[in-house]
Amino acid sequence: MVLLLQAREPQPFIAEFGRLMPTLEVRVWPDVGAQEDIAFAFVSQIRPGVLAGLPNLRFVASLLAGVEHLVRSPEIPSDLPIVRSGSPEGDAMMTEYVLMHVLRHHRNLPAYSLQQGRAHWAPIPQKPTGERGVGFLGLGLLGRPAAMRLRDHGFKVAAWTRKSRQEAGIACFSGPLGLERMLERSEILVNLLPATEETENIINARLLSGLPHGAHFINVARGRHVVDADLIAALDSGKLAAATLDVFRVEPLPEDSPLWRHPRIAIMPHVARRARPEDSVPQVVENIRRQLSGEPLKWVVDRQVGY
Repeated sequence: MVLLLQAREPQPFIAEFGRLMPTLEVRVWPDVGAQEDIAFAFVSQIRPGVLAGLPNLRFVASLLAGVEHLVRSPEIPSDLPIVRSGSPEGDAMMTEYVLMHVLRHHRNLPAYSLQQGRAHWAPIPQKPTGERGVGFLGLGLLGRPAAMRLRDHGFKVAAWTRKSRQEAGIACFSGPLGLERMLERSEILVNLLPATEETENIINARLLSGLPHGAHFINVARGRHVVDADLIAALDSGKLAAATLDVFRVEPLPEDSPLWRHPRIAIMPHVARRARPEDSVPQVVENIRRQLSGEPLKWVVDRQVGY
């Protein structure tokens, strides 16, 4: 069988496929070869034409955590499965990243950075973790492990999800009223929602108004979740004390963006996680094996909800 690979650094992925499935031939885009040979595709940020004209494609696997680019692609027929490839246990880099930035905000580092710029020495009263509410928008493959790590670290963790669910030690909410209840207890809000039509622009003035005064915001999901002007207004008014942004509507972030120069915003260049072969290739190999043996695929994207 033949797999089409599209990745910025393909060689480590080719090596991992060779280790786990030596009989699999891997072709790296744009060296597609005979299009009718391709049975599987493993792609990152898909470019127009990559998947067009592959008549024998059996599934498309996403190298990225977000799959909205594949769900919306006109090149993928509605009956062709799209599967995720991330580790079912979550992503250790993302969990570490969220923990680091929550602790950074919890220990008032943004405020101390502002004080340093003014040569101002003023210790800030510090809450213990057990009195600090951390809220998660989204509790999926990436959000759940991070929320559990913060729970185990002693924080009061809450989460809002599309469907009602239960998670030990985490206060779970759903629906419009549930969102209000989750926000009002979240002094630090972490966004890990999927990118769908329903979640676009969800971080707006109305949502931010539901947070406690002086709350903190961390975005590691998608830039299109945030109305930038509303975020800046909340920071200017003091409604938000600080924000850490890892993702943006346009990347790289344009030099003339006001986000760069806001003193209460920390800009990170989309570095929360990097897809590693050992975290993603095993899932692709497992689904190739399942497809060849007639078993149901795992980690299939629900096209109706967008993830």
